[in-house]
Amino acid sequence: MANNSPVVEHLKEKLEEYMARFTKVRIVRTKKREGLIRTRLLGASMAKGEVLTFLDSHCEVNVNWLPPLLNQIALNHKTIVCPMIDVIDHNHFGYEAQAGDAMRGAFDWEMYYKRIPIPPELQRSDPSDPFESPVMAGGLFAVDREWFWELGGYDPGLEIWGGEQYEISFKVWMCGGGMFDVPCSRVGHIYRKYVPYKVPSGTSLARNLKRVAETWMDEFAEYVYQRRPEYRHLSTGDISAQKELRKHLKCKDFKWFMAAVAWDVPKYYPPVEPPPAAWGEVRNTQARPNLTACSILIAKQFRITLNFI
Repeated sequence: MANNSPVVEHLKEKLEEYMARFTKVRIVRTKKREGLIRTRLLGASMAKGEVLTFLDSHCEVNVNWLPPLLNQIALNHKTIVCPMIDVIDHNHFGYEAQAGDAMRGAFDWEMYYKRIPIPPELQRSDPSDPFESPVMAGGLFAVDREWFWELGGYDPGLEIWGGEQYEISFKVWMCGGGMFDVPCSRVGHIYRKYVPYKVPSGTSLARNLKRVAETWMDEFAEYVYQRRPEYRHLSTGDISAQKELRKHLKCKDFKWFMAAVAWDVPKYYPPVEPPPAAWGEVRNTQARPNLTACSILIAKQFRITLNFI
């Protein structure tokens, strides 16, 4: 971003002058670009409150959003609590709930975030009650400050952004805590169509995901590599400190996580793809141009393996 950009100017002296009226707010600047993950760690290290609350800059909190998060932490300080993330349209800033509203956080085996229905076993008589979620959607959560640091905070070896929501989610569950989504806490989030900044060369989301997989997913990392074979050759950097943290906290293994916490995820995203329901050939005898496209569509709907001749 150019030095004469009006955005950059707005974030310098003008920002400091504006925020001076809020005595409880401090602006902390890094000496160089650190990215979302390490910058959050810096902010957390400066905070003095009993509870840390992380939000993205492109968020707008709704009415009475904080007390439901604090209440859950008061009940169990080893809890990470997430608000419901509503959608703020990036074109006109309209506000609405996500499709399906309250749903469990999940993932497929390419490590894309997914949302799945709350199973009947976890549904409460009051739909406003908090519910367990295997993974968080992103970086919107509240946590007891001491518990956050006992967990080691974010892994500082993760670069810029990406994968950190899995790392903190796996860690809290496997190391003696829990995570809840709270329907009564609503925070709007602008979902942008593109990333408005450049990621430094040599930095990749894939590296972060492999680092998380190698640190926390044990033998289940192989399912990721089967779908993303290019990840096998990436360097994770030194993860010895993260492995030592797992040992120090006496964390459970990922097999336990899948069985006790994310037991409903394989129903929607199985680690091993089931075999095709049918196998056969589709022959285009009249050379109609759209037949192949239609056949592929049918195959996707019914999980049929096709050979085109």
